[in-house]
Amino acid sequence: MHRISIPRLAVLAAVVFLALCVVQLIGSLLFYQAIDRQTQRADHARRIAELIVVSDRIHALQPNLAAPIMTTGHLKAEFAPEPAVRRMMDSDSLRRIAAEVTEWEPSLAARPLNLAMAKTPDGKSDLVGSVRLADGKWLNFRSRDITSMWPIALRASMLMLCTALACIAIGLILLRLLTNPLRRLTQAADAIGHGQQVEIRESGPEDLRNLAHSMNVMQERIARLLEDQARSFEAISHDLRTPLSRQQIAADLIDDAEISEILQTSIDEMEGLLASLQGYLRAQHISSEPEPVDLGELVAGVIAPYEDSARLTGVGKSVVESFPEPLALATGALVENAIRFGGRAEVAVRREGADWFIDVEDTGPGIPPSHFEDVLTPFFRLDEARTRDTPGFGLGIPTAHRLMMRFGGQLSFATSPCGGLIARIKVPLM
Repeated sequence: MHRISIPRLAVLAAVVFLALCVVQLIGSLLFYQAIDRQTQRADHARRIAELIVVSDRIHALQPNLAAPIMTTGHLKAEFAPEPAVRRMMDSDSLRRIAAEVTEWEPSLAARPLNLAMAKTPDGKSDLVGSVRLADGKWLNFRSRDITSMWPIALRASMLMLCTALACIAIGLILLRLLTNPLRRLTQAADAIGHGQQVEIRESGPEDLRNLAHSMNVMQERIARLLEDQARSFEAISHDLRTPLSRQQIAADLIDDAEISEILQTSIDEMEGLLASLQGYLRAQHISSEPEPVDLGELVAGVIAPYEDSARLTGVGKSVVESFPEPLALATGALVENAIRFGGRAEVAVRREGADWFIDVEDTGPGIPPSHFEDVLTPFFRLDEARTRDTPGFGLGIPTAHRLMMRFGGQLSFATSPCGGLIARIKVPLM
């Protein structure tokens, strides 16, 4: 069975899911940022109101200790006869802070309060202000880094980000679990298209279970149909040998040598056609289990009957887990085809990365690249008139192609440097 990557449907669903999570995250961040601005403004207003009230009381009791007591890491307080900020800066945000100060402490409504923004050397902005106390002095204060955003939003954003990442991870896991049946159906359909028969597990949602059941029933029917068809043709081929045997006897009894030769040639041609047809039909329903195979020994056994007409090269350590009988039949069909059209077959076993290949090269007339796909069709002949002047029945290459498709291999072609054909088998591996 061919392994494939994650289906496009799952990828698209994952992209949509991720997009929704990103949109939700951005919206949440903007929402919390807006809330944080309001919270920040209210916090500054509360701190200013508390500062004024507490400073007023402490300054009245202990004027020398008021400034050190009220100064913190985020707030600096000083008392002076003149205000550091002489007028309110024209800013809606500062006016809203001043209004909220009086909301926190209505008694401060009658006190002059001037607020402004002051830039720091590091590019931040401090909130500075001056407010007159009850004894007539001015409280000058500086609230550091008022533009520091995300005191609350940062925590909320991190929480939202972690939650979104957790939801994405859980969603992708669930999505993969939900698409597992669909992925198995895709792999099964690909295998069925290559002539393999696989058992599809009927699991998942009801619609996918019904689809899996229908595909199981369908491939059972197709398998029975192909098997019945192949066996019918095999039976016909077997029955045809009886009249051919009679004709062989008749040819031997004919005294006219010319007529006897014509009849004998026709008999031999019919015998060859039946043999080729049986080989092709066998490729339709042959079964094989994977086992360790020495490719060099296998190919050597295939070419042994051809003696000097075939030669094996490039043999090293080549033990793989494959299907020996289909591989031998496919190689034999290609070797026979190469000898028939080129007079000689050069067979090489080689490795490219994790893949193994068996190359069968001949020195014949070759096949134009435009016909590389056509020769995979049964009974296809390059001579358009379909004359019998050329040998073969157009079943050798289709037989090898069919066997490789069924067992996960591949058959491809190339033109050899001498102009002949290179038929290349990609060995099916487990």
